[in-house]
Amino acid sequence: MAKRSSLSIRIVEGKNLPAKDITGSSDPYCIVKVDNEPIIRTATVWKTLCPFWGEEYQVYLSPSFHAVAFYVMDEDALSRDDVIGKVCLTRDALAAHPKGFSGWAHLAEVDPDEEVQGEIHLRLEVVRGTQACLLRCSVLEARDLAPKDRNGASDPFVRVRYNGRTQETSVVKKSCYPRWNETFEFELKEGAAEALCVEAWDWDLVSRNDFLGKVVVNVQRLWAAQQEEGWFRLQPDQSKSRREEGNLGSLQLEVRLRDETVLPSSCYQPLVQLLCREVKLGVQGPGQLIPLIEEMTSTECRQDVATNLLKLFLGQGLAKDFLDLLFQLELGRTSEANTLFRSNSLASKSMESFLKVAGMRYLHGVLGPIINKVFEEKKYVELDPSKVEVKDVGCSGLHRPQTEAEVLEQSAQTLRAHLGALLSALSRSVRTCPAVVRATFRQLFRRVRERFPGAQHENLPFIAVTSFLCLRFFSPAIMAPKLFHLRERHADARTSRTLLLLAKAVQNVGNMDMQTSRAKEAWMEPLQPTVRQGVAQLKDFITKLVDIEEKEELDLQRALSLQAPPVKEGPLFIHRTKGKGPLMSSSFKKLHFSLTTEALSFAKTPSSKSVNELNQWLSALRKVSINNSGLLGSYHPGIFRGDKWSCCHQKDKTDLGCDKTRSRVTLQEWNDPLDHDLEAQLIYQHLLGLEAALREKHQELSAGAGAGSVPTGPGEAPEDPLAQLLQVLHDLREAHASSPAGSPPAEPTCLLPLQT
Repeated sequence: MAKRSSLSIRIVEGKNLPAKDITGSSDPYCIVKVDNEPIIRTATVWKTLCPFWGEEYQVYLSPSFHAVAFYVMDEDALSRDDVIGKVCLTRDALAAHPKGFSGWAHLAEVDPDEEVQGEIHLRLEVVRGTQACLLRCSVLEARDLAPKDRNGASDPFVRVRYNGRTQETSVVKKSCYPRWNETFEFELKEGAAEALCVEAWDWDLVSRNDFLGKVVVNVQRLWAAQQEEGWFRLQPDQSKSRREEGNLGSLQLEVRLRDETVLPSSCYQPLVQLLCREVKLGVQGPGQLIPLIEEMTSTECRQDVATNLLKLFLGQGLAKDFLDLLFQLELGRTSEANTLFRSNSLASKSMESFLKVAGMRYLHGVLGPIINKVFEEKKYVELDPSKVEVKDVGCSGLHRPQTEAEVLEQSAQTLRAHLGALLSALSRSVRTCPAVVRATFRQLFRRVRERFPGAQHENLPFIAVTSFLCLRFFSPAIMAPKLFHLRERHADARTSRTLLLLAKAVQNVGNMDMQTSRAKEAWMEPLQPTVRQGVAQLKDFITKLVDIEEKEELDLQRALSLQAPPVKEGPLFIHRTKGKGPLMSSSFKKLHFSLTTEALSFAKTPSSKSVNELNQWLSALRKVSINNSGLLGSYHPGIFRGDKWSCCHQKDKTDLGCDKTRSRVTLQEWNDPLDHDLEAQLIYQHLLGLEAALREKHQELSAGAGAGSVPTGPGEAPEDPLAQLLQVLHDLREAHASSPAGSPPAEPTCLLPLQT
């Protein structure tokens, strides 16, 4: 059994931010930190005071985390980035909103004395003597202190205050992991109410010392314990009165905390087996649990439920069967062909999740080169005459500006080239499309053709496939490549318009060039020859795509299973320092790394392009190391140079690490390994919320059939699937109730309560 915590984060937009540049604007981006560890950096939105990001993240983290903070920064090319403000949400505040925090939050000023991090190792004792008692405080070491100096470190010392007396440790130069091993004693009177204050500071020769954090200990409680030793989390200095803040703007956020207690796999087996049996029986099954779940799930929860069910069945090898069942259910209640898969049904949401989980690498292979070319060219493209701005495109020659007609013709040529390249890449991609995706589209194609036979519906099976492949997968990725990890940054206004027009053209091709699509935007007419040609190419591609037999599907899956799929790949810069002393030179070498569950390898040339920010690499490394039985509890973040470690200055090369191994904060990615127990727990939680409605439905069906009530005693096995589901929910609730309840596991820290 394990405690799991996750944060669903959506950074929507900012408004009324202050201008930080001389142009009267800013270049804002966001940094997200969990307990001072940076985990997310959004794209920079250039030259605006009201940026829109719309970026979503799923973060898995330790249940003992304290707070998540959102920093809004202004990017500067020549100097250090400016801090605009921050929003901090504590764990307690998030836990108080089970449905999550959603709305606008005012940015607060960032006070350096509140920006602390790290922990300090203390030993505290009450020493009783014949004459008087002494309070002995041993300052042993600290770790992960905030770097305050330009060299990326600090010069820390500790100041200990009690009962009007102050004592200080020595200064450790250039270290965020100092070791002091110094002891201080204070006279202690029995019943004394004053607290012991231990402060960490960064020593500066010229300017004032920088505050690094403090620990305040209630001495009265130390009397009972007599002696305590542990790691204390450094706290900010909140004794100063906050200055009147100016208007720093606001940030719109959606943040939801989920705490789950995941039971052993055996506890979920009855639920998993019951749902799998329903999928295997299909529409011929007696219970129809899947339709009931869809009927009772609200629209706002449908995407999460669809994703959880899809991942569960994907892990059981039943994703294709699950989606096939949903296709049949959707077709069974659809009478008008033109409304097929147009709603936000469980089938539509599950298929969207399926393509992102199983087809993202395929999407990168097809779309990646086209998207990169659009970004590199940065051409002005516009087809709508009412939006053409000739001044934006400059001159076509040395003497005259381009006319509106020339701009429209040049734009049409550019879009035809991009659309043609995309369709050609798609036509060549049949063999690279994952076998399970091809087999799922085959089932969709067959089911639609069976439901709507006849010449008048000849194109409908093709449109059903393109409604997911083009309209719900390719087109959104073209319009927002950053959100599909195709680019590291959002597009500027000019590139965004090109991508939008290209996505519209892809949608027209996906709609098989229907008259209704053409009538909406007549100014897209210059692309019609390419669109008509693209329709023929797309139909030929789909015909080949769905032409996959069971044996070929199994062979492709078997060949794929023999390869360790990359968890992360892309370029990293390796820093190499030459020489010693102030005149040493530095160089950076760019290598392309590939991380799988088995190895970390690199080459001089890239095999593919991907998003490769440092926090995503760290997240990927943590995921593949999660089951490593030899994972160290601590490590040295520096190097052993000369005769000592650069981080903590210890001279023993075999010395234990001075920092703890952080392995608990990871970002969810599309290629994450499946966590079957977690998905089963999330489905159980959802069904638990529907239990009253399911029980009412069962009573209604039982009354009509003259059946008995739901058994709840041990050993009883009802034949009715709905009754079985209710029994499984009852058993899981009992298992949770009997599991060891308690607070989340704490990180190594002090056993004493802190004075606040």
